[in-house]
Amino acid sequence: MRLDGKVALVTGGGSGIGEAICVALAGEGARVAVLDVNREAAELAAGLVAKGHAVVADVSDSAAVDAAISTVEQELGPLDVLVNNAGILGRRFADRLGPRMEQQLAEAAAGGPVTTALDSTIELSDEEWRQMLAVHLDGTFYCTRAALRSMTQRRTGSIINIASICGVEGCTGAPHYSAAKAGILGFTRAVAKEVIGQGVRVNAIAPGYVDTPMVAQLPELVRQATAMQTPIGRLGAPREIASVAAFLASDDASFFVGETISPNGGYVTT
Repeated sequence: MRLDGKVALVTGGGSGIGEAICVALAGEGARVAVLDVNREAAELAAGLVAKGHAVVADVSDSAAVDAAISTVEQELGPLDVLVNNAGILGRRFADRLGPRMEQQLAEAAAGGPVTTALDSTIELSDEEWRQMLAVHLDGTFYCTRAALRSMTQRRTGSIINIASICGVEGCTGAPHYSAAKAGILGFTRAVAKEVIGQGVRVNAIAPGYVDTPMVAQLPELVRQATAMQTPIGRLGAPREIASVAAFLASDDASFFVGETISPNGGYVTT
């Protein structure tokens, strides 16, 4: 198997894409540490893989990240693979946005003008904005910084940052999520150029709409419309993203540096 003997850490590994990545990496022979802010989710996901290791930490807390990665390296060995996957949508935000998107769909279906405004940017609070960037962007930075301390010394490692098509082209109604994911893409490119000379590869995955608990926060009608707008005619499955992560983690991806791979069913093709 491609990752035999490797130690991998997946943030946000307790559900959705993160959980699928844990399973995929373990299936390739890696020893996987599942990091999640939810202890029960981390332990359940760790139980899905052989010798899985659960770690509880909030990635937006730099001290907690440093402590968690230190613990993993003491118990499992130095990190070979880091997957920065932890992310949120926000319940309050989804509750505001979902009904308005439904109303827009209803207006469009009726053949009349779409007059309902999403007002996402206007109504976005400071707290929601900062929390989104803290979890996605700060968390990616904190985890990457901590992992690089040992990876660069050993001149080996693979870091995979989970972005989104929202970071590639912007998603209507989700300015804070789009900004955070775009930031991850810029961060990925800069760090990749910096550390490849020390033997560490950094790349990103920008998935399209995937059938996960995060997307499930949106109304069913909105999810159906999104699937219809995707040329393949459906949402993605977490395992389809996980297989890309397993590839990027392996030596098969040795010539990939600062790249963004976007499995999205044809939603974005640039």
